[in-house]
Amino acid sequence: MLFNSLEYIIFLPVVFFIYWAVFNKKLQTQNWFLLIASYFFYGFWDWRFLFLILASTIVDFFVGQRIHSSSTARNKKSWLWLSILFNVGLLGFFKYFNFFIDSWIDLASIFGYTIHSTWTLKIILPVGISFYTFQTMSYSFDIYHKKITPTRDFISFATFVSFFPQLVAGPIERASNLLPQILNKRTFNYLQAVEGLKLILWGFFKKLVIADALAPLVDDIFANYSQYSPSTLIMGVFFFSFQIYGDFSGYSDIAIGTAKLFGIELSPNFKFPYFSRNIAEFWRRWHISLSRWFRDYLYIPLGGSKVNRWISIRNVFIIFLVSGFWHGANWTFIIWGGIHALLFLPLLLTNNNRTYLSSTIAEKTILPSLKELFQILTTFILVTFSWIFFRASSLTHAWAYLKAIFSNDIVLKYAHPSGYRMIDYFIIIILFVMYEYCIRKDERVPFDFKSRYFRFLIYAILLLAILLFYDDQIDRSFIYFQF
Repeated sequence: MLFNSLEYIIFLPVVFFIYWAVFNKKLQTQNWFLLIASYFFYGFWDWRFLFLILASTIVDFFVGQRIHSSSTARNKKSWLWLSILFNVGLLGFFKYFNFFIDSWIDLASIFGYTIHSTWTLKIILPVGISFYTFQTMSYSFDIYHKKITPTRDFISFATFVSFFPQLVAGPIERASNLLPQILNKRTFNYLQAVEGLKLILWGFFKKLVIADALAPLVDDIFANYSQYSPSTLIMGVFFFSFQIYGDFSGYSDIAIGTAKLFGIELSPNFKFPYFSRNIAEFWRRWHISLSRWFRDYLYIPLGGSKVNRWISIRNVFIIFLVSGFWHGANWTFIIWGGIHALLFLPLLLTNNNRTYLSSTIAEKTILPSLKELFQILTTFILVTFSWIFFRASSLTHAWAYLKAIFSNDIVLKYAHPSGYRMIDYFIIIILFVMYEYCIRKDERVPFDFKSRYFRFLIYAILLLAILLFYDDQIDRSFIYFQF
């Protein structure tokens, strides 16, 4: 069930009303109802996927119990490895099986051997499998490291795993944040619900007015790159930067806002990443829950940066390459991750990877300094060009697109038939960036204005824009559903 579908527009208010009007007396009934609603939401795509999420839930629920009760370190580690192997195996089979088979066939062909692809399978990728497997694994990791104690309430744990707002595209929640909220009775909070509605509105604006409006242009430019001038190709990848940002951060805003309606606070997943001053800061602001997951459960256990220089460099490449591979079973994502590793490396070697840990641009001034502006533009350009590999269908496609950009015919003109529409979208993006700059100090309060009339004017403008830009003829699914 898509957030931006008619089914969800009906589903959400019905669930909200029943949750607070009927099941608000006892915690157990609240969680039972949330679990049923979440399974209905997930099963709406394909009811067969429910068996996978249920299997992952059962395994990690009992693994958590066994890790906690084991008397020896060896037994604890054995149970932890069961969780890792089961979840990674589940993810590997459904997401990467055909990738490895095809890569093996391609490798064999390089050495003159021909292998017929009889081993490839018609596997349907379960929606959200990359997200909920990581969420359940983090539960086992945190019990193993004695950060949390396991719950014996299976219904509450199953609700934690399948909570529908963040189930299919995050944020990837830690048990230490979400599970205690599931285990405690929620009461309706009017101000929290209003904040949730604001985030939902802002998320829909990002998705429908920014991402979905740009999608047809981006698709056409990437599909027919050989027909357009370099300047149009640059605009294509520029538009994709905001398409994927509007799409994914829009989903996160809707998810976080929806959770607030049910009395639950999710972790932030985006903090204005395109205002980052270097690549390290970008990854502290982009898909935050995944970045922290890899940092805590892969980078730090490998030694992080607190080891010798060569091992630190190795760790950086491991975490970025694995992060790229997490995004999809294609070499384009691995190269994309490798590019970010190379961009991160100078910061590591000069010990500047931990600058800007908590500060925002122009923290005490209205406008950024010239230095900050240069850093932001440089980081954005580097990130934008790396998106070419993320968006391209193959490495051949990515290299051809790049080659076309750097051809001799670098004429600054619009060669796309949409003409003025591109200019209109460019203006919308500039206005969007200016507004995000104004609210940059708190990503969770997008409309925190003192004047009630001004707030309602903003609401009206956003709603009007959503209605004007809504197009039921285009694919409205979220980009990160494929991951």
